[in-house]
Amino acid sequence: MQVDTMRKIDRWAGIPLTIALTFWLKAVDFFKRKSREQDADLSRTLFIELSEMGSAVIVDPAMRKIHDEGGSELYFVIFKDNVKSLSILNTVPNQNIFLMRSDNFINLSIDIVRFIFWCRKNEITTTIDLELFSRFTALLGGVSGATSRVGFATLHDEGCYRGDLLTHPVRFNSHIHIAENFFALVNTALGFNNSEYPTHPVLPEELTLEKLSYSEHDHKPVRTKISRMYPGFDDHRIVLINPNASELLPQRRWLAENFAEVIQTILENYKDILVVITGAPNEHAEAEKLRELVEHSRCVNSAGIFAFDELLPLYDLSTLMLTNDSGPGHFSSVTKLKVYVLFGPETPALYGSLGNAENFYLGLPCSPCVSAHNHRKTSCTDRPCITGITPSMVLERISKSLNQIQLNTIEP
Repeated sequence: MQVDTMRKIDRWAGIPLTIALTFWLKAVDFFKRKSREQDADLSRTLFIELSEMGSAVIVDPAMRKIHDEGGSELYFVIFKDNVKSLSILNTVPNQNIFLMRSDNFINLSIDIVRFIFWCRKNEITTTIDLELFSRFTALLGGVSGATSRVGFATLHDEGCYRGDLLTHPVRFNSHIHIAENFFALVNTALGFNNSEYPTHPVLPEELTLEKLSYSEHDHKPVRTKISRMYPGFDDHRIVLINPNASELLPQRRWLAENFAEVIQTILENYKDILVVITGAPNEHAEAEKLRELVEHSRCVNSAGIFAFDELLPLYDLSTLMLTNDSGPGHFSSVTKLKVYVLFGPETPALYGSLGNAENFYLGLPCSPCVSAHNHRKTSCTDRPCITGITPSMVLERISKSLNQIQLNTIEP
């Protein structure tokens, strides 16, 4: 389904449904004499995050905390198209992941019914809703059968109404990183916060993703595919370019002409560099247009070439990546790769990568113009926040990194 269609459904169907479910759950609690203030049973904890692949990576340290300290068996519900992000660290067992289809309304409706039965079968005890004020995910938590439901609340702030379905509401703080907000949810579930305001501190060392390492055996299929695209590949340093961004917010995309200018300058100044344009299979055509703009033998289009499980070995093998604010900036955070992320309508203060990353962000008075409170929808078409980042600004910083990073030595 189109993003705007999902927004309309979430509003026009979500509001009356959340009101109805709120009254139903309150009536059930009243007759069963259940108190919403009881401690959460964390034995089988379900995380709800449907649409953001990056968030499925960012939440990993918080999930590991509730698993280790709360003794929780972890479950996850996510859109089918985004599930690969959970395979990066494999914190949640595959059999504990529910895949929801979003291609059309009929499949979505069927999967909601399947989800209800799946939750009952697995006896979900607690839900932790990672989405920012989505009525749909609030409803999923409400129908899950879980006795404890943790999620973000607006309290006295203005925000999207989504009923009173949470047993453990946590005030969302748009002034801190989303990873800290995720920890606030988990700390509330663990009983460390005694009110809607998450006063329990989040330590810097907690905001650390597990780092993965790869051997030459892992690198070999990646090298083989690169050699097919560029037969002269030998000891080149690899610079990755990700010009794509989610359809959820296309305003995040930097101009293709800017990417082309950066690539051309890098290739002209560094004879030992191979530029690899990355992307999903459905992004191949756009990536090819960028490659044609560059028109250089040491620039290749790999969109759709690498399987998802080959991306991390590719990142591990590479020297540097330049990317729009999108999934790869977060996926690569479990490797040592140096990453530069282009931010426009969103802010790195909230969504910056937890890896070895630097951000380009102009911080205009209008920025960020999208947030949880407007369902990440903006009417701005000029996009000065992203178009105002010039190729020269990017090249200045990237060149410093390339000059500092020693040439990789690759065994023949």
